[in-house]
Amino acid sequence: MLKKLFAFGLLAATAITANASGLDSLEQFVKTAKTGRADFTQTVTAPTKEGQPVRTKTSSGVFEFARPSRFRFNYRKPFEQTIVADGQTLWLYDVDLNQVTSRKQSTALASSPAAVIASAPDLKALQADFVLTSAPDKDGLEWVLASPKAKDGLLQSVRVGFQGVELSVLEIVDSFGQRSVMRFSNLRVNAPLDAGAFQFKPPAGADVIQQ
Repeated sequence: MLKKLFAFGLLAATAITANASGLDSLEQFVKTAKTGRADFTQTVTAPTKEGQPVRTKTSSGVFEFARPSRFRFNYRKPFEQTIVADGQTLWLYDVDLNQVTSRKQSTALASSPAAVIASAPDLKALQADFVLTSAPDKDGLEWVLASPKAKDGLLQSVRVGFQGVELSVLEIVDSFGQRSVMRFSNLRVNAPLDAGAFQFKPPAGADVIQQ
């Protein structure tokens, strides 16, 4: 259950900060990056109470997307897990549990970090769901902060960091105070992708849960 929350935390609501150049970088990325593939490392830090040790979980894998509305996260370490958006349905497959969860994509993605980096067709579409504001440059990156217009979402804030127009970091804080930082490397934009990358069929024998 905890792993599932980590995965869907990525797909919850969003907030973004950006200075003018950061917002320009976001706009250029959304405009020009029609497909992409990158390695990622994700570190999730649970909220702590006074006197308690910090608890973190790190995972890694491969991220692919094709605008609009299709993407795939393959988590490879430490546990195998797959998230696929095929344009109609959002699938989450937990290999250890042999369990598949499906959700209607149109209701799951509009106000999500995934919409910002992979799904939204243009900046105008993002502004329908987020208030874009400015944030100072930090760690050599230009940052965008977007606040979700929906106040009842699962996300408190999201920041996206760019190096030039290259996606570098996605930082998410959910409504429970859990922080997730996803760092991208070896990004290849507009490279050919496998035609079947965004198709998903539940494995034989897997439990399928529709939400």
